[in-house]
Amino acid sequence: MTGKPVIWPDDQNPATGPLRGVRVLDLTTVVMGPSATQILGDLGADVVKVEPQTGDTMRLIGPWRHTGMGPLFLQANRNKRSVVLDLKTPQGKEAIFALAKRADVLVSNVRLQGLARLGLDYESVRANNSRIIYCVAVGYGSDGPQSGKAVYDDLMQAASGIAGLFRAVDGAPRYAPVNICDRVVGLYVANAIASALYHRAMTGEGQAIEVPMFETMAQFVLADHMGGGAFVPPLGEMGYKRLLSRSRGPYATKDGHLSLVVYTDRHWRDFTKLVGCPDLIDRDERFRSQESRTRYAEDIGYFLADHLPARNNKEWLDVLHGIDIPACPVNAIGDLFEDPHLKAVGFFEEMQHPTEGKVVISRHPVRYSCSPASIRRLAPNLGEHTTEVMGKSTTLAD
Repeated sequence: MTGKPVIWPDDQNPATGPLRGVRVLDLTTVVMGPSATQILGDLGADVVKVEPQTGDTMRLIGPWRHTGMGPLFLQANRNKRSVVLDLKTPQGKEAIFALAKRADVLVSNVRLQGLARLGLDYESVRANNSRIIYCVAVGYGSDGPQSGKAVYDDLMQAASGIAGLFRAVDGAPRYAPVNICDRVVGLYVANAIASALYHRAMTGEGQAIEVPMFETMAQFVLADHMGGGAFVPPLGEMGYKRLLSRSRGPYATKDGHLSLVVYTDRHWRDFTKLVGCPDLIDRDERFRSQESRTRYAEDIGYFLADHLPARNNKEWLDVLHGIDIPACPVNAIGDLFEDPHLKAVGFFEEMQHPTEGKVVISRHPVRYSCSPASIRRLAPNLGEHTTEVMGKSTTLAD
């Protein structure tokens, strides 16, 4: 890079969130890393996303109005500016170090070996910016035998036991139809960075952070399913039986499906009275306590499945809410746009993207009374802000 020095500041779109003033250098791609940096951006951080000339691969997952602006990219990259740099060239390396020198946070999901080859290992970056928070999300922790291997959400669902939980329920392993590992680990990345920023505010110290996907998801899954394995020696099988029950629901009603949780003793007394079995909890040991209902979770689920077809969804919701038993309909994805609660809280907003026209966005879900999150920019086009951030003499060819 030649000419003017890095500009960086974003004075055009002032932030209100708790991380306003924090500068994040974003070297992440796909889903997990971008979802984390979008959270930071929603909370007020100034996020500069560095992309190669081909762009983040998520740009090419359609449908789209214009190539490179697909929905997964749009939904994980708002509140960011896009800079195109070729980090394999001397000019690109000079530019990225100039950005890193001014950053509060560098976050990447490039493998550690790749960062080292680019000269972007922690010690090299820290040499020019001792206060930087340097966060890398990796597949496996660096001190283990799997370190350095490439991973994706599917692999982590398999490795962490999620796919195997489906096999325990119905005999066949499969993946949850959402990028659950990417999204969960993204939350851990955002949390780790916010915690490190607090530590720096208290001590002045920057630090390196490693967020391993496998260990993070293993802890996430085992928190529910440690079961008897939590004790030494084990006190029985692993797994939370209620969650692994083949009859857990949702349950078919006269006109659809319903999710309900009849959970406490009071719930069960009221529900069994409602369906004409008022003394069931006293005469049937399976229903007598929360412990026994968990132990006989399959039978409990079949009992509910037998009784739900007697009424339609609206009838069930009216009567269940009347006796304070938690229940809700089973939404299809498209139903969320019309959900009355989400409408009432202003969850969705139609906004005008500079090149993509009208788009639907969902707001940051957390509310802050003094430092609200905000959406100041929609997802950037590839390299849209290279000149704005790097200076007028910088070109995509640099």
